Parts: sequence; structure tokens; C-alpha cells
Amino acid sequence: MNIIEMSIPEVLLIEPKVYSDDRGFFLETTRHSIHKEIGLPDFVQHNQSRSSIGVLRGLHYQLVQPQGKLVRCSRGKVFDVAVDIRVESENFGRYVSVILDDVDHNQLWIPPGFAHGFLVLSEIADICYMCTEYYYKEYEFGILWSDPEINIKWPKIDKVKRPILSQRDLKNKKLSDQSNDNLPSLN
Repeated sequence: MNIIEMSIPEVLLIEPKVYSDDRGFFLETTRHSIHKEIGLPDFVQHNQSRSSIGVLRGLHYQLVQPQGKLVRCSRGKVFDVAVDIRVESENFGRYVSVILDDVDHNQLWIPPGFAHGFLVLSEIADICYMCTEYYYKEYEFGILWSDPEINIKWPKIDKVKRPILSQRDLKNKKLSDQSNDNLPSLN
């Protein structure tokens, strides 16, 4: 596996070795020894979602018992985003983005204290993510996907005029409108 620090160094892109032939491919999606070596915590929950083209999920975070996420796209293609929302961070409000797909099989490590979201670029996409904490609905918050201060450069999709959002995500507030009590800290 090749480990690449992103422009926010706590966020890592993990490029696995993919062994392909005329039958298909094989790759390791996790290896505890490598995770330990690069400082990833243990994972307690593994989730999967399926979405259609133009669906935008996010930007989500869990305030109490914040989740670190190791994200990969097992089917299709997504534009994946991590936003640093840790109040004392020198990277507060900055984001990193990558394309995750079922061709390169790259994974994105998003540490606790970051908001996460993705936009589906293919007809269908399956996202798999391992989490360092259990999900608690009562502790989940969201940041507006189109927050002009974060200014995420979401890709345009020919077949979709605007992203398809959940009712909950339509109500998310801008980062600057969040109370500091609702944002994670570095401590």
C-alpha cells in the first residue's frame, strides 16, 4: 500500500496494490499491521451505502464520540470530501477532495473532527466506510454542502442540474453559523 499525505496532513490517501488479470482483480482493503504502522485507530463499525448519480451526502460529522472514517468506493465513482472543522486547527474550514472509484480502489482516511461528504458521479455508487466509533444519531451534525466560505469545487454532472440532497442535509447550516459548542476541538 502506498500512503499519501493530503494537503491537510492528518488526511491520508491510501493506494492499495491491485492484482488484475483477465479474471478480474484482487486487493487487500485493510491490513491491521499497516493501519497500526501509520497510526490509524481500531475500527468498530463497517457501513455501506448505495446512491444514484447526483446524490450528495453530507457534510456530516459526529460531535460526541467523533468518528474517524476509512472510506472507499466499491462500485462506481464519487467525489469525496473531508473538511477540517476542529475549532483550534490551523486548517479550520479547509477541505481536501479526491475521486474514489472501483478502478483505482483508493481509500481516504478522514480523522475524527472532520466533516465528510461525497457526490455520486456514476449511475450508481456503493461507498464502504469503516468507523472508529459507533454511530449515534443524536450526536450527528451537518455543514451546508455549498457553504461559500469553504467553497468546495464540486464537479458538474451532465445529467444532473443540481445535487440530490436529503431533507436533513437541506437544513444544514454554514460553518460560520455553527455554535462552537457544536464543533469539535483539537483537545
